[in-house]
Amino acid sequence: MPEYCTCGAELIPEARFCHKCGKPQFEWSPPEEPPENPPPEVRRAPAEAEISFRNRIAVRIGLGTAVSASVLISLPIPMYVNVIWMLVWLVAAGFVAVLVYKRRTGQVLSVRKGARMGWITGVFCFSIATIFFTITMVAISRRGGLAEFYREQLGAQGARSAELEPLLEILEKPAGAATLIFVTLAVLFCLFTLLPTLGGAMGAKLLEREPAR
Repeated sequence: MPEYCTCGAELIPEARFCHKCGKPQFEWSPPEEPPENPPPEVRRAPAEAEISFRNRIAVRIGLGTAVSASVLISLPIPMYVNVIWMLVWLVAAGFVAVLVYKRRTGQVLSVRKGARMGWITGVFCFSIATIFFTITMVAISRRGGLAEFYREQLGAQGARSAELEPLLEILEKPAGAATLIFVTLAVLFCLFTLLPTLGGAMGAKLLEREPAR
C-alpha cells in the first residue's frame, strides 16, 4: 500500500480513500459470508400401507395362507369332527395372515385392517373351494347327475330314499340343480370369508399391544 496519494497527500495507514482527494487506494471486496448450514433433514415415519388387493405383500400372504388352510381343511378327517376342523382352520387362516403380515412388514394392524387382511385371505379360500367344488360337480355330472349321486349315497348308508324322492326329482331338472349349486356357493362364500375376517380382527386385537420389530 503506498504511503502517499498521487495528489501528494500523506495517506493514513490502512485508509481505503485519500482524505484529501477521495481517490480509492486499493480494491476492497466484502468478506465472504460462511455458507448457511442446510436445515436438518426431518425423517418421517413411513406411511402405513393400505390393506387391499393393491397391496402386493398382503395379497401374497393372503394367498399363501389360504392355500395352506385349504390343504389342512381337505385332509381326511372323521365326519363328526370335519365341520369343526374346517371352521377352526378358517378362523386360524385370518389370524395367521395378520401375524405373518406383521412379522414381514413390522406394521401393527388395527382391528379394521386386520379384518381386511382376513377378508382377503377368505376370498382366496373361497376361490380355492370353488375350484374344488367345480371339479366335484363335473365328476358328479358324469356319473348321472346330482339326483343319482344322492341316491347312491343314501343307498350306501342304508337309508330309505322314498321320502326324499320328490326332492331328488327336482334335482334331476336343470333349474333345480342350478338352484342347489347357487345356494351352496352362496353359503360357502359367507362361510369362507366371514370366518377368516373374524380371525383377522381377533389377530389384530391380540397383537396390537406387542411392539413392532
